[in-house]
Amino acid sequence: MEINIKKPELKDQELVERYFRMNQNRSCEYTFANLYLWSRHYHVGFAMVGEMLVFQYTDEGVFTFPQGDNRYLRETVDALMEWSEENGKEFRMTNVTPEQFELLEQIYPGRFAIRYYRDSADYVYETEKLISLSGKKYHGKKNHINKFKKLYPDWSYETISSENVEDCFQMALEWRRQNGCEDDEEKSAEMCVTLNALRLLEELKLRGGLIRAGGKVVAFSIGEPVCDDTMVVHIEKAYADVQGAYPMINQQFLEHEASQYRYVNREEDLGEEGLRQAKESYHPVFLVEKGVVSFR
Repeated sequence: MEINIKKPELKDQELVERYFRMNQNRSCEYTFANLYLWSRHYHVGFAMVGEMLVFQYTDEGVFTFPQGDNRYLRETVDALMEWSEENGKEFRMTNVTPEQFELLEQIYPGRFAIRYYRDSADYVYETEKLISLSGKKYHGKKNHINKFKKLYPDWSYETISSENVEDCFQMALEWRRQNGCEDDEEKSAEMCVTLNALRLLEELKLRGGLIRAGGKVVAFSIGEPVCDDTMVVHIEKAYADVQGAYPMINQQFLEHEASQYRYVNREEDLGEEGLRQAKESYHPVFLVEKGVVSFR
């Protein structure tokens, strides 16, 4: 069984998005931009296997759940299992959601097991609640925003465009310097993704917003729709010494770029305790669980 894995290129965007649209999924991985921007770091490739689109972490031979018409799921999964056996790999699929695992169970009852990882679960919120911040549980967030507005009365919000993207680029470079990204492999990779997202904002059909205070960019955010009712926020950067900048860009980006979406996915916490506390403090309505599938 031969599977021709290739690295995603910009010209593949239309193909990949067509297959993603067949499977409405709120997981942050299911956008072309996310796949393309991280593919070099995580060595992700893709291939057509039968009538479905499949991604593979090529270093380990681990697949993702096939995308496309689920009538062809058995045929595609059979081919992936055959490839794994022929290449001496343990058959595994990663970033599999409970809904996807249920499809596997219907076709292969009792054959597979799934292990979910809390650190990789995406946080999903009601967009309107993160915009209005009404109610007692958001009182602290609203106080931070009010403090920001009081400290920076000249603040402004702008949608990122070709006219102001360079200002975000320079802010990102300064953020990188302040946060010692060069000495941390993961931070360095994340910053590389951030700079490429800004550089390719239009080509990748990403949406961005920035906050200015004192005339300079102090925060920006980048995201895109992941399905019909959910916006995913991929990137959010703000200066730590600008009080209230993070809650401000969080709220303003959603108000201006995502108010038509019922939910916002703010991605996983990767097991970082501080990040987990920050994400939980916004009160998610549910988590998108993701796990690794292997033979039972």
